[in-house]
Amino acid sequence: MSALPAGCRRVPAPPPKRERARRPTTRLDRDRRWTVFLETNCGTVAIRLATRGGPDSSTSFAALARRGFYDGLTFHRIAGDPATGPFVIQGGDPLGTGLGGPGYIVVDKPPPGTRYTRGTVAMAKTATEPRGASGSQFFIVTAADSGLPPDYALVGRVVGGKKTVERIASVQTDDQERPVAPVVIQHATLAGGS
Repeated sequence: MSALPAGCRRVPAPPPKRERARRPTTRLDRDRRWTVFLETNCGTVAIRLATRGGPDSSTSFAALARRGFYDGLTFHRIAGDPATGPFVIQGGDPLGTGLGGPGYIVVDKPPPGTRYTRGTVAMAKTATEPRGASGSQFFIVTAADSGLPPDYALVGRVVGGKKTVERIASVQTDDQERPVAPVVIQHATLAGGS
């Protein structure tokens, strides 16, 4: 059985990145539409940013994409359950281990009733970080409802490339939920402002 599904190209694993980024000082214009495109070896994903629901997190995500921070990073985790399948794919760690970040955090506490349903993009955080904390690691929900508590800052929603998300979610993993073949963000771009 191939580690990568049809539609994914085999690419080498990228080295860890040790760079730090500066926290953005101005927010994206909330009245404009902004989209981040993630080009991966499994296809492209388009994410419409939630400038109202997560203004600081979406601004940070956009700034990291604009400066090339996400280029060459991986989807390092495909979390799921053997019975129900994957419920999130996670990427954006410069170390590729789940322990890295950009060198800063922002906090956007989501409303108490927030649900993370299929296509939602939110920021990952550790159990010790405050509710709504975000650095560079993000996840995309692949299940109808992830069942996660409202602790994760909203970034946006997948508006294109749903098949790409499905392909990434079906990559074979080891017993630590790590893909056995690299899924790499080759280039991230920010578009919009209209």
